[in-house]
Amino acid sequence: MAETALSASVVGVPDVWRLRARGCWAEAAALLAPHCAGDPGAALRRAEILIEGCFYHLDGWADAEDALRVAEALAGTDEERGAAASERGHLAYGATLHSVRDRADEARSAFGRSAALLSPGSPGRPLLDFRRGLVAENIARNPAAARAAYRRAHAGAVAHGDTFLTSFTWRHLAGLAAAEGDLAEARHGFAESLRLRVTLGHLVGTAPALLALAEVSPDDEAAALRAEAARLYTLLGAIPTWLAPAFT
Repeated sequence: MAETALSASVVGVPDVWRLRARGCWAEAAALLAPHCAGDPGAALRRAEILIEGCFYHLDGWADAEDALRVAEALAGTDEERGAAASERGHLAYGATLHSVRDRADEARSAFGRSAALLSPGSPGRPLLDFRRGLVAENIARNPAAARAAYRRAHAGAVAHGDTFLTSFTWRHLAGLAAAEGDLAEARHGFAESLRLRVTLGHLVGTAPALLALAEVSPDDEAAALRAEAARLYTLLGAIPTWLAPAFT
């Protein structure tokens, strides 16, 4: 799938997507910065990119917080406020997950506000469902609730043509299947996630996808997958940071 086939909500400015896909979040955000003063969409996208970078670098939380405050201040419609609340919840979830600070209650509250503001058919609902699934799985330790949220997110992402989000819903549904011992379903989901990320050119997300598939693959296939993951990890300057233990 070429970039021209991606929805505008995923790609935005093509140069921004290319930088983001290669793990250059600060550079992608810098391209958007001149447009943020009067454009709520650009401000929200800049905040989203910087928050995403925090999950890969495990750093940059203060800059992401500042960008999010700008986006929240500019939001003028329920859709914009709901999207900003979703980013607020995601940032709080990330800080909790990576032990920066426990903001789990803030994450749940922000996601609740987002759900109240976004219309049922909003393109932002699948992403919100996915993020609530993350909280259910990794904070509340409730895999049943996580699976239900991921399935809603997956169906919505497919319906809205959000291929990027679909790569994440496949991955997380596969992770739940692997945890339950359903290796065939896990292999299918991880393989679909990897296929989509390669198709999108999402290099920074490809190494984790390769390693996930390797965990549920036969030894000979797993070795090749891990070797390719190591190559990409090195190429991208040891990003994502949290993959380091896999290569030591």
